[in-house]
Amino acid sequence: MLTKEDTRKELFTMGHTGCSGCAQSMSVKLILEELGEKTIAASATGCLEVFSTRYPESSWRIPWIHSLFENSAAVATGVEAALRASGKKEGITVIAQGGDGGTADIGLQALSGMFERNNDVLYICYDNGAYMNTGYQRSGLTPYDAYTSTSPAGKESFGNPRPKKYMPDIAMAHRIPYTAVASAGYPVDLKKKVRKAKSIKGAKYLQIDVPCVPGWKYEPRYSVKLAQLAVQTGLYPLFEAEYDKIISVKKISRKVPVEEYLKLQGRFKHLFKDEAGRAEIEKIQKIADENIGRYGLL
Repeated sequence: MLTKEDTRKELFTMGHTGCSGCAQSMSVKLILEELGEKTIAASATGCLEVFSTRYPESSWRIPWIHSLFENSAAVATGVEAALRASGKKEGITVIAQGGDGGTADIGLQALSGMFERNNDVLYICYDNGAYMNTGYQRSGLTPYDAYTSTSPAGKESFGNPRPKKYMPDIAMAHRIPYTAVASAGYPVDLKKKVRKAKSIKGAKYLQIDVPCVPGWKYEPRYSVKLAQLAVQTGLYPLFEAEYDKIISVKKISRKVPVEEYLKLQGRFKHLFKDEAGRAEIEKIQKIADENIGRYGLL
C-alpha cells in the first residue's frame, strides 16, 4: 500500500490534473525514479506543463523551468553551461522535455543545435502523436491515416496523409553519444534506458511512446495495452543507438496484426467502415512489416 511517507519521497507527485490513464505522467514518474533529486528540468509548453504546474501548485520536486513551446533544448543547454561555468555541474543531470510537436516540429531547430554542440543534456520526447494540449492537431509524428483536427478523415482523405517523421534517425544523423526509443508499456526497459542515458556524457535523445486517452479516443484502461501493442505489431520499434549505430533492439516474440492495435482507437475507426479503409490498413501493416525487417525485431 502507498503511504503518505512514500509520496513525500516521490519527485513527481500525485495531485496533478492529467487524464485518467495518462501514459505521459506514468513515464515521468518512472524517469525521475531513475534520475534522482539532483536533476534540473526544462519543459516546453504542452500537456505535461499544463497538468503538472497549475499555479499555485506543482507536482515537481526538482528544479523545473517552463520554457517556450519551441526552445526547451536551448534553455536546458543554457542551464548546463551555467553549471559548468560555475563549477557545479558534477553529479547534476539536466533534462529538456517536450511533446512530439515541440520536439519534431517547432522545436527541431533548438534541438539540432543542442545535438551539434553535444551539450551534456538528456532530451526527452513524450510522443503522443499530435498537439494534444491545443486541440489534437497533426504533428510531424502523427501516424499515417490517423484522424486529427487538422487531418480529418472524410470523402477526400483517410486522415493524416504523411508517414511519421522518424526523429531517432535525425538524432542519430547528428552522431550524438546516445539515442533510445522506449515505451510507457515497458517500464523496466524505459528505466534501463534512462539509467544508461544518465551515465553518458554529452547529448542524449530519448523518445517515449505515450498513448493519449482523449487524442487517441480510447478507454483509459487500455493505455498500457496500446503501448505494448504498438511494439508487438512492429509499428513502434524499441532500440538503442550509440552515435549512428544501433546497438540493441527489443525483440518481439510474436508479430501481432496492426488491426489489433488500430481497432481500439477512435482515431482509426474510419478505416473499418469499408473496403477502401481495409486497403489502408494493409498499407499500415506494410509499415509495420518494414520496421520488423529493418530492425530485425523477430
